[in-house]
Amino acid sequence: MTKAMTTHLDVVSVEESLFSGRVSHLSVSGQEGELGIMPGHAPLLTAIKPGLIKLVKQGGAEEVIYISGGFLEVQPGCVTLLADTAIRAEDLDQAKAEEAARVATEQLQNPTKDIDFVLVTAQLAQAVAQLRIIKLTRR
Repeated sequence: MTKAMTTHLDVVSVEESLFSGRVSHLSVSGQEGELGIMPGHAPLLTAIKPGLIKLVKQGGAEEVIYISGGFLEVQPGCVTLLADTAIRAEDLDQAKAEEAARVATEQLQNPTKDIDFVLVTAQLAQAVAQLRIIKLTRR
């Protein structure tokens, strides 16, 4: 029987270390598109967009984590994801995400002179990403 190839993954946010363990592969939204990372992947350092990281743990169990953005580093034998915010999919608050999306949309549709378009657009992207993950994982 052959042993499945794995690599070590650390998912770390400003608040906590959310995951540390062996994975057979993971997928994440990079600035240039979707990335699939498997053991033996070429070294890489890239910014990541708000969205999800889907990881398949050693043994086959899947886990989905929301990330608000950050950086992904791939080195031989280990992968590190540094996120501003990281929340397990099952811990996301749907009502809070819906309210954040509503507020951001309202601010963009009715801008005031002191609106920070970059900040409000980022807040909307984060809320939409959270809602997408909730929809995907709670079917």
